[in-house]
Amino acid sequence: MKILAIDTSSKVCSVAILEDTQTIIEKHSEKETTHSENLMPFVDSLLKMTKLTLADFDLFACCIGPGSFTGVRIGVATMKAFCDVTKKQVASVSSLESLAYNTLDSHYTEDASFVLSMIDAKNDNVYYGLFQRKENTFSLIEELGAKEIHTVIDLLKKYHTSPILFVGDGSKTHQYLLQQSFSRATFVEEKYNKQTASNIGKAGYYHFLQGNVR
Repeated sequence: MKILAIDTSSKVCSVAILEDTQTIIEKHSEKETTHSENLMPFVDSLLKMTKLTLADFDLFACCIGPGSFTGVRIGVATMKAFCDVTKKQVASVSSLESLAYNTLDSHYTEDASFVLSMIDAKNDNVYYGLFQRKENTFSLIEELGAKEIHTVIDLLKKYHTSPILFVGDGSKTHQYLLQQSFSRATFVEEKYNKQTASNIGKAGYYHFLQGNVR
């Protein structure tokens, strides 16, 4: 299955082409103010490099946030246009789920029962989602939300003795507090705190298998 995935929800504008869960090629830029300028040239470039057309894809995958409202709107509008033209299905993936898939490449993944994704929402607020790993997929076990960091910690205290792997810039911002609150907390290497279209595509593939597409 060929998948075209995009993520414009953060500072990174990212486009990837996958075969099932294997990334064939990916391109990204970290200039947030130019997402509208970079997205379509990135798509066009990858299509030319792989000699594919939009009609060759079996599935589209798009990040729906949380994140930059303008960025999410750019990505969703683009994918809607692709779906309208090709009549293909799309998988909508949250940025928090995408971050969970980032951890598959981390050295610490095997030791963690849970993955807690956190995105910094400023002023001590975070977007968060707690996931449980089963092989190479993640299931959401606490509702995605946006709350003040101390409130999130209170909500998740029942997991305080569980091995939890933290990912996302929110976990980096509040790392000291999280270490004090969760006795078995570990944190991914810095490079895995950035969102990528590849992991939107991987999550999208499993959404497709579960019939969670439209």
